[in-house]
Amino acid sequence: MPSDKTRLSASLLSRLQDIVGRDGLLSNTAELEGFTTDWRRNFSGPTDAVLLPRNTEQVAALVRMCAEINLPIIPQGGNTGQSGACVPQSDQGNNVILNLSRMNRIRAVDRANQSVTVDAGVVLQTLQECARSNGLFFPLSLGAEGTCQIGGNLSTNAGGTAVLRYGNARDMVLGLEVVLPNGEVWDGLRTLRKDNTGYDLKALFLGAEGTLGIITGASLKLFAQPVEKAVAWAAVPSLQLATDLLSRFRGDFESRLSAFEYVSREQLDLVLMHVPGHTDPLPDNSAGYLLIELSDSIATGTLDALIQQTLVQAMEAGQVNNALVAASHAHALSFWNIRHSVSEANRSHGVSLNHDVAVPTSVVPAFVESATSKINKTFPKAHVVTVAHLGDGNVHFLAIFPKSFWNTLDDSKAYARQVRQLVYDTANEFQGTFSAEHGIGQSLTAELSRYKSNIELGLMRQIKAAIDPSGIMNPYKVLTQP
Repeated sequence: MPSDKTRLSASLLSRLQDIVGRDGLLSNTAELEGFTTDWRRNFSGPTDAVLLPRNTEQVAALVRMCAEINLPIIPQGGNTGQSGACVPQSDQGNNVILNLSRMNRIRAVDRANQSVTVDAGVVLQTLQECARSNGLFFPLSLGAEGTCQIGGNLSTNAGGTAVLRYGNARDMVLGLEVVLPNGEVWDGLRTLRKDNTGYDLKALFLGAEGTLGIITGASLKLFAQPVEKAVAWAAVPSLQLATDLLSRFRGDFESRLSAFEYVSREQLDLVLMHVPGHTDPLPDNSAGYLLIELSDSIATGTLDALIQQTLVQAMEAGQVNNALVAASHAHALSFWNIRHSVSEANRSHGVSLNHDVAVPTSVVPAFVESATSKINKTFPKAHVVTVAHLGDGNVHFLAIFPKSFWNTLDDSKAYARQVRQLVYDTANEFQGTFSAEHGIGQSLTAELSRYKSNIELGLMRQIKAAIDPSGIMNPYKVLTQP
């Protein structure tokens, strides 16, 4: 069990600094501030030092030293997570943050194999640009892609807007390099598509949020670069008809369908209200809107006509009220900018409780209707908005409260827990999950214990105990014990 009673000695800090160099260890209060609070400012906790290694060998040496004295380690990438996994807890004692931002090398690109091997600290946008410069494509795309790092993306099994066609982050991984809690380095940086030689060890670390080891490198799949796209914005009468339209698009396009995003009218109104520079693509009073993207690695010059044809058929069938096909790349980007502005808009509007749930796509409309009805009845001050990666059943169900109301609550944390439990219980009723792409971190450990079976929790604890018996690797994240 990690000790939380004493501060780190000057001699230990000196030993750590010997590994990473003078500029690789930060320990005064002013230097630490940017690392100890998450980007949404929901989670913050003290640390004794931030360590900034430059390579895997330094990471291994740092972990070995921490393991010797049972000093907890908080692995950190771009610090853009949603669940507080990469910052210390507010009541945590001794710990160090191990930030991988200086490990930012593109190690190798294999164009024939369509693979790339990178350091964990490579920024996602840099990886995308690297693939593009080699005539290939890395499909993972997030709102934070200019800041988030690939190690963090893999540690949280990030989703994003391309899951419908390419899968989650774990689906893009061929191999990993991981520093284990005892400082040993597992070199699993293979670039094979087929390797049936025992347990799939890399799967243990994907989505583990740094609780089993530190991902220091990754070999990743690349894909053919899309050379033609068609993007449309469609107004739909209901979420049920939007789901029906998804089936139509899957039947017509299948592998060409790369995005199918839903934005409720209420959510669009908040973007237009709070984020400058946006205009309503189709001013009307439809229940919601779809952002649909088709892409192809072969330039046929037909995608715009094909998407328009399907939308016309959908309008004739009553599935669509109106639709607009982007006339240019800039026009398409204006649609995507609306989608990427929802978080900013919601934060500006009030206190936003974002529930990152997933249910089977077929029951998304029923879930949203049920959850909305329950919230409106139980918490009438809430303004409900929904955004969904509809193609994979991932719904961001938001209850936004006026700040003036929120500030009058005697215990806002307890109130938030009641709201969340109502939404999560509803998702559970529809055979869903309370965390689709944001992870568990420190914010949802109670929910993990509530909704996971004892068998699942027991297996997870056995894995944690086997790999990290001292409990030093990101303790009290995911599981409620280190």
